[in-house]
Amino acid sequence: MSIREATIDELVERYSALLFDAYGVLSYSVGALPGAVELIDRLNRMGKPYYVLTNDASALPESRAARFRRVGLHVDVERIITSGSLLKGYFAEHSLQGARCAVLGTEDSAEYVRRAGGVVVSASDGFDVMVVGDQSGFPFVESVNTALTALFQMIDTGNAPRLVLPNPDLVYPDDRGFGMASGSVALIIEAALRQRYRGRECLRFERLGKPNGAIFAEAQRRSGTRDMVMLGDTLDTDIKGANAFGIDSALVAGGVTLSDGLAAAADTPTYWVRGLA
Repeated sequence: MSIREATIDELVERYSALLFDAYGVLSYSVGALPGAVELIDRLNRMGKPYYVLTNDASALPESRAARFRRVGLHVDVERIITSGSLLKGYFAEHSLQGARCAVLGTEDSAEYVRRAGGVVVSASDGFDVMVVGDQSGFPFVESVNTALTALFQMIDTGNAPRLVLPNPDLVYPDDRGFGMASGSVALIIEAALRQRYRGRECLRFERLGKPNGAIFAEAQRRSGTRDMVMLGDTLDTDIKGANAFGIDSALVAGGVTLSDGLAAAADTPTYWVRGLA
């Protein structure tokens, strides 16, 4: 099966609302990608509905909007939907308000947990919930060791905590190449749990962000339409999630996923796009 190539102009004309991944589509860590500033300015002038759907739980929407502005991307806060913001609904659904939460991540990661109703505590003090919010913002080896030790002690005494991962991404593109994302941190912890507690498949993180549907449902709620297309650079999150939610998808070349061999992938996009320029 061949995948149709589309231009960004075609997608702007065809769909009522556009959804963008952040890293690898609009920006890298130090700047905007070619064509992104011009496209966002154009959509703002048109009044065209668009949203940034990012598996980022390291920065609050207002922090992300400020970072976007510094690289010339004028995206309003209400247009930014992060995986970290999904914690509020998750905590409400599972009656976790007031739960003691150990957080691996940035200060904004911890603030997401507080806004969801959790109480942030040190991993060494015992906890009801562990949230891996990011791969940075903490001394990596020491913090993971402390978290593993606490997890083993709690599980050994029959008090297994809930494990939550807002951002399932394994890698992300940046200006230097690629980096390890928080999903990889969760895999390390899960591998250690499998080795110690063989056969206990329940000891794994609950993943909230793309490809899961909650973030797309929030975009539908804000836009008021399902006539949306998701522009992303990763098959396993952006494309798979959009397809599962029942909306069209477009793979933007140059990010995590190469366009070679797309037709043979398990989750194929509706379109592929060379870039935003």
